[in-house]
Amino acid sequence: MNRLSRLACRWLLPLGLVGAPAGADETLRYAAKTDIGPTSQLVVHGALDLPQMRPLLEGFHRENPDLEVRYRNLTTLALHERFLVEPDEADVLLSSAMPWQYRLANEGHARSLESPDARRWPAWARWRHELFAFTFEPIVMVVNETVIERFGEVRGHADLLALLERHAETLQGQVVTYDPATSGAGYTYAIEESRLSPRYWDLVAALGKAEADLVDTTGEMLEGLIEGRYQVGYNLLGSYARDRLADQPQLRIVVPEDYALVTQRLALIPRQAPHRAAAERFLDYLIGEPGQTVLARETTLGAIHPALEGPGTATSLRQERGEALRPFTLGPGLLATLDDLKREALLTRWQREFSRREQR
Repeated sequence: MNRLSRLACRWLLPLGLVGAPAGADETLRYAAKTDIGPTSQLVVHGALDLPQMRPLLEGFHRENPDLEVRYRNLTTLALHERFLVEPDEADVLLSSAMPWQYRLANEGHARSLESPDARRWPAWARWRHELFAFTFEPIVMVVNETVIERFGEVRGHADLLALLERHAETLQGQVVTYDPATSGAGYTYAIEESRLSPRYWDLVAALGKAEADLVDTTGEMLEGLIEGRYQVGYNLLGSYARDRLADQPQLRIVVPEDYALVTQRLALIPRQAPHRAAAERFLDYLIGEPGQTVLARETTLGAIHPALEGPGTATSLRQERGEALRPFTLGPGLLATLDDLKREALLTRWQREFSRREQR
């Protein structure tokens, strides 16, 4: 295992970015139509579950029947490690581990895409022409309607802070959020929020006062909310919440009005991709209007393409929330999450603020 791989293990494993168990290796395969002429292959490795990925691949294969398409769903750690060991195996990498995707591109592992779609892609959603965000997933709150009926609307972070400060005893043990010490997502959000909001640390203290449960995944939060163990969830991945809570009218998804972090899944073509032309076709599809339309209509991941409007699009969310939406910047700032000293300093303060109640 090389040094970069060891660093990946040290960062991704303790921070909970590994997703499903290490053995959870799922695949999809679409055979090429041999009766239409010469065929080729496309190999995609992604950290994206099959129900979300299937409609994208089916749409692509309908437009490209000459390709045999193989998709392997891996955890973010397994995907990253596999690439470092076999950089010429996959044609496209898709991952939600934004810092590691950025690092791969920054260190020269990504091939540039110079197509018209790539040149038109919004500058905020790409790095050079090597790394492309293709989803738009706000980080949200989930609040039980009984809480809103009893204590009033929760529209943003200030409302949540007031709710927790005024009704901490009533809500004790009924609030849930990420544990930044064990969750990569939670840690990443904590870094960004501490930069964005001067009252972030007051909110952390209020979560501690309410004895909030700290968990590793959005899935755990959603399970507890659906079962009624929790009344308030803070910092859930909105795409997962929309999918799971579609038939749970008692739970309201809140995109905060003051600021809402937006995470994105990142795609790149490895420099040693074995089927370069097929890789370029797929990435063009992923960021082009056809693929983005599928993303908006048939998944909960959120489409970025500026020509698309309506539910499931960044355009619609921006019209509703405007500058309150804060997508993570694709740039060197992502590497801060890989700095051990910064991580230690942030987690020390987080624990101190969360434990204020114990000092009273």
